[in-house]
Amino acid sequence: MISTDYTNNSRAKRKIYGIIGAVITLIIPFFLMLNNHNDHLETDQSFCPFKMLTGFPCPGCGITKSLVYFYQGDLYKSISYHILGPFVIAFCWVTIIVLVTELITKKEYFTGLLYNRKLAYRLAFFLAVYHFVRIIFFIKNNSFDDILHQSIWF
Repeated sequence: MISTDYTNNSRAKRKIYGIIGAVITLIIPFFLMLNNHNDHLETDQSFCPFKMLTGFPCPGCGITKSLVYFYQGDLYKSISYHILGPFVIAFCWVTIIVLVTELITKKEYFTGLLYNRKLAYRLAFFLAVYHFVRIIFFIKNNSFDDILHQSIWF
């Protein structure tokens, strides 16, 4: 009986951490949007460690800016920064609703979907292909000096 309570308590903690993570993911870009006067996000240095070291974007680069511009209502600019930005917002809201419902009802609804290996592989494949295409366009649109300037080495 103790191990069952421990398992349920551990699952409840993970759900609470999931809710907190989704809320933080939604709130931080919202506050950045409130402070985005004169589009300073366009010119600011990225905080991505990979981009700071190499000058090239990582697979997640642009998600925060995408969320900020989505909040501002500029869907085109949001998708131009990262195609998954609007989906992140939808995923966070669904995650919050599902996890709160699971905590209240003490039932699990989407466990099979959330821990689906095939879905994870498909998403990883999509992200890899999308990132490869982004890198090609990034190299095509930026000179070596521009790429170096986007890193911390210049």
